[in-house]
Amino acid sequence: MGKPTGFMEFTRELPGKRPVEERVNDYNEFVNRYSDEQLNKQSARCMNCGVPFCHNGCPLGNVIPEFNDAVYRKNWDEAYDILSSTNNFPEFTGRICPAPCETACVLGINQPAVTIEEIEKHIIEIAFEKGLVKARKPNLRTGKKVAVIGSGPAGLAAAAQLNYAGHSVTVFERDEKPGGLLRFGIPDFKLEKWVIDRRVSLLEEEGVVFKCHSNVGVNVRVNDLLREYQAIVLAGGSTVPRDLNIPGRSLKGVHFAMEFLKQQNKRNYNADPLAFGDIESNIHTEQLMATGKHVVVIGGGDTGSDCVGTSNRHGAASITQFELLPKPPESRTPFMPWPTYPMVLKTSTSHEEGCERQWAVATKEFIGDEAGNLKALKIVNLEWTSSADGRPAQFREVAGSEREIPCELALFAMGFVHPQKEGMLSELGIELDERGNVRAGEKAFQTNIPKIFTAGDMRRGQSLVVWAISEGRECARKVDEFLMGQSVLETKDAMLSVAS
Repeated sequence: MGKPTGFMEFTRELPGKRPVEERVNDYNEFVNRYSDEQLNKQSARCMNCGVPFCHNGCPLGNVIPEFNDAVYRKNWDEAYDILSSTNNFPEFTGRICPAPCETACVLGINQPAVTIEEIEKHIIEIAFEKGLVKARKPNLRTGKKVAVIGSGPAGLAAAAQLNYAGHSVTVFERDEKPGGLLRFGIPDFKLEKWVIDRRVSLLEEEGVVFKCHSNVGVNVRVNDLLREYQAIVLAGGSTVPRDLNIPGRSLKGVHFAMEFLKQQNKRNYNADPLAFGDIESNIHTEQLMATGKHVVVIGGGDTGSDCVGTSNRHGAASITQFELLPKPPESRTPFMPWPTYPMVLKTSTSHEEGCERQWAVATKEFIGDEAGNLKALKIVNLEWTSSADGRPAQFREVAGSEREIPCELALFAMGFVHPQKEGMLSELGIELDERGNVRAGEKAFQTNIPKIFTAGDMRRGQSLVVWAISEGRECARKVDEFLMGQSVLETKDAMLSVAS
């Protein structure tokens, strides 16, 4: 424990941000770094609790009090060693994780929680600056070959761990660059893509091979992979977006959020936004820009917030975000006690830049002009009743609340339903669960085909980046056991038992 009285002396303080009027003119990250004094004070707030609930709150089981203590003492070698022992990519989670560890922080019972996420980001960036992050090459190779399908956080984590175990790993990515939604879904102002490139270069130096423009089941034959590799990890994510099939759905100007975000991310590195490298069957021919348009984002989560921030940078005439559910409370209620993850109101940096938010609203119809272009939405207010546990249960439309609002660009940000079934999954004959995800045991990560494993959103459904990394790590251990009879890779539970 760095400073026993730190949590009483210092309060929570987040780093400053570039002003809104400045940052909306570019796509660069805008959160500043702590000063040395600020970082020291924030790490001093960690109480080194007898039972550190933050461990349980973090899907990776990060050993948080210990790395906070090392940061307070400015022992960067130790801080990096502790953090990297459980988290392959803290530069990702330190930027875009919703920090469930912080909602479980014991200090959060009656004070603002420790700024765990920011401290994590500072540890890894300082480690890179000091040259502490080096390629981790295995001493021996096992002679076993593993194919990882998908280069999102789950695929990258599985590849890294399996490579550490000595297997020869090839990652197949259908897009033109690795990263999955980290690269093509998360806007640059939250995660600049040099951060991904830096990590991919390190993985390549360690021996991981990346094959892009490789769509398994389309231009890469499934049978070739089954013959060449002793194990296969499916980490393709949950990629089929939830749709809204109401009148006017086919009008020009109605799109999925990922179409919009992916185009902009490609523009940011000077690629043709319409030249999609994933060889998908649906060819995009329309440049999606919010400039001068009334934009409506349907969906209140992080993807919707990303659409808001991007639309602000395009110079939209107006931005409105709809959420079907009622407005959440601003703080915990008796139905969401500490240390559970609270469903409270979140105002993102994109919302701060400009957006009208409306809750308990349903979209009834897309209205177009004579040329087939979207010009308005027909919407209605909803009235919700709650269940015994305080959650919204049923709704009805409010009589007389139906109205039209102007809209030239509507973006669906309502989440994803399951992975793409056509192509690879259907050709392999992979069993799916009742939700349409790949069926695999939670402990074994093994599909109905013994040599094929799965991890991340493809297995558990749409989730967080930190969960994807955790899944990739745990899956890699099971693959290692399958190939070698035992594993040299540590489990999350083992790491936590050592920490305690």
